[in-house]
Amino acid sequence: MKFIYNVTANIDASIHDEWLKWIKEHIPQVLGTGKFEKATLTRVLVEEDMGGVTYSIQYHSYSREALDAYYREDADRLRQEGLKKFADKMLAFRTELQIIDEYTVNFT
Repeated sequence: MKFIYNVTANIDASIHDEWLKWIKEHIPQVLGTGKFEKATLTRVLVEEDMGGVTYSIQYHSYSREALDAYYREDADRLRQEGLKKFADKMLAFRTELQIIDEYTVNFT
């Protein structure tokens, strides 16, 4: 069974460009742990009452075991860099999603 480790982050406008550059370097570091097969960076298309811009990063893990190993071996170290760099200008929360089934369609 596969899982998605989803990180949703609201970024203050004052650091937006710097954060976007950083996250595009950070995602390959997370993938470099070997616990995820791919990641998707998306912008959440809602108007936030608190302002800023919201993004979602979805890391597709190989398994529950791989995700648990990420938490044990890598998560704290990788989270600290963003916290130090952006402190109170970034608000993030994390959720886990379990993939039940996947569907595709091909109209050729």
